Amino acid sequence: MKDRAAIDRAIDASGWPDLLADLVRTPSHPGVPRQEEAVVRVLAAWLAARGIGSEIREVAPGRPNLIARVAGRDAGKRLVLCGHTDTVPLNAGDPGVGFSADVRDGRMFGRGTCDMKGAVAAMAAALEAVSSTGVLARGEVVLAAVADEEMESLGAEALVRDGFTADGAIVGEPTENRLALGHKGLEWLEIRFEGRAAHGGTPEAGINAIVAAARFLALVEDRLKPALAARAHPLLGPPTINAGWIAGGDQPSTVAASCVLELEALLAEAARLVPGIKTAVARMQGGMQTLEHLPAVLDASHPLAVAVASVLDRRDAPTAFPAWTDASLLSSFAGIPCVVLGPGDLALAHSPRESVPLAEVREAAGIYARAAVAFCGA
Repeated sequence: MKDRAAIDRAIDASGWPDLLADLVRTPSHPGVPRQEEAVVRVLAAWLAARGIGSEIREVAPGRPNLIARVAGRDAGKRLVLCGHTDTVPLNAGDPGVGFSADVRDGRMFGRGTCDMKGAVAAMAAALEAVSSTGVLARGEVVLAAVADEEMESLGAEALVRDGFTADGAIVGEPTENRLALGHKGLEWLEIRFEGRAAHGGTPEAGINAIVAAARFLALVEDRLKPALAARAHPLLGPPTINAGWIAGGDQPSTVAASCVLELEALLAEAARLVPGIKTAVARMQGGMQTLEHLPAVLDASHPLAVAVASVLDRRDAPTAFPAWTDASLLSSFAGIPCVVLGPGDLALAHSPRESVPLAEVREAAGIYARAAVAFCGA
């Protein structure tokens, strides 16, 4: 691409490593008052210093989305670079690298470096490069830095609700800069077992909810998981199920009258195994706001996928992202075709050792900018 050298020079001169460090040093996890407000101010100030204005709109008190736009000389397609500004908290009992933004051996360490402030910094650098070089002949590139992806996706839902539209979007979750054409859907369910309390010395007088939950989990492992494994999607693979949390009982000497699992369903048979047990299934609070967290899949022949693939230096086969992303809401409810691509290794996200290779962040910035030129100008 003839514009590549100009884009590369602009990215290298943009100061994106300092932006990434400032983003990481600005906590934006649940429990921080006005959670994403401060980190969005950091991003907006960096863009403003480079002549790029931002629209900041709260989706909840102290929880803003940021939208920044760079238009080409003529009308054309609109590409969204979408990243979330929230992170998960530090790991309980092991704060690890914290919010240090320390750089060692070519990697920046700290909460959010990988998931996904590295991608947000790369997207900002790409937007600045497109703006300062004037390489965008047609169309528009939009940076959408959204709130709350880690929990209910308030930010992405607000975009959908406000009628936000585009011809394509790159969601910057960590794929080590490999092109991912989709991911599975996500559902958080709570399953409640209600038995009858009794003294631990006379357990036969009670109905033990923990025993019922254990038998249910055994059924899930023995029957449901093999059945799911036989339903593999050609790109996304088979559905998966995970028992993420369990709680039950009052004290060691009392038969547990209740037990709660976050899981889905072989409840009827579990109830037959523990006569008298009552069960209930409900969607968990905090997993989503109003929109279903559906899967997202894009055909490899779609112009967005073709444009992104065309600017990659590596010719790896497209893959699927193993976790859920805001691409689900943008594609399913706003009609925006999406791919997932960003710097970092998902295995390090949410961990005490979270880090991102700076070379991958730099590479991602170039990919985003060149993809914008290729897609919007097509």
